[in-house]
Amino acid sequence: GKIKIVDLNGNVTATPFLDIDPKVKSNGNEQGLLGLAFHPDYATNGYLYVNYTRETDAATVVARYERDPNDPNKALPDSELILLVIDQPYSNHNGGCIKFGPDGYLYIGMGDGGSGGDPDNYAQNPLEHLGKMLRIDVDNGNPYGIPASNPYYGQTDTLPEIWALGLRNPWRFSFDALLGDMWIGDVGQGNLEEVDYQPAASTGAINYGWRCKEGTATYNAGTCVGLGTLTDPVFEFSHANGNCSITGGFVYRGVQFGDMYGYYLVTDY
Repeated sequence: GKIKIVDLNGNVTATPFLDIDPKVKSNGNEQGLLGLAFHPDYATNGYLYVNYTRETDAATVVARYERDPNDPNKALPDSELILLVIDQPYSNHNGGCIKFGPDGYLYIGMGDGGSGGDPDNYAQNPLEHLGKMLRIDVDNGNPYGIPASNPYYGQTDTLPEIWALGLRNPWRFSFDALLGDMWIGDVGQGNLEEVDYQPAASTGAINYGWRCKEGTATYNAGTCVGLGTLTDPVFEFSHANGNCSITGGFVYRGVQFGDMYGYYLVTDY
């Protein structure tokens, strides 16, 4: 439940930037303080957002905090504004990554709720936040707004926060700093790990297939009926060589390693 600062000399500052340890449940190996995103106008408004599992009930909490106006190396632990609470039926597959997209909206990666094989089929349930990529407007609404460009905006049979669905556990995703494309490392079940892709021009409503499919392979054929078009990963790898859990990375846009420019970097636990 702590966020710390490492200075330019590699030293960790003595006082954490934010300490919300008493609020955070981390008894399970996939729980804890899982995500941090700074508002695009952070330099002006001092807003930062976190994703954590709550101590009292292990639910996912997405909340806003504020920077201390008297100390830029501290956030105010009592400034919490809770935006979203999502119940977690199991301790694993909490997702946790949050990022602001090039459009200024906050994207929230949600796992399928846990256990194994998504036993309640949450990832394909349009009335559940679990197993989805969510998109909200933190600058409007109370405590947030739904962008009118969200694919299910104004509908009653699908939650309006949903941007994409059919994800198992998008533990880490990122946006290409140059092109704005989204790259998602989605953790597999027992055989395949996958990288999902969404171009910057996407209008959402992409279904990545879980639990009908694990990667490009059929996982649970009985859940495939009526799903419409499913989008396969752009890359997958098996557990044959000891891999077990993908950790999504970034498209390299640096200058130090020119041969890597434009490549997406990803690793495995």
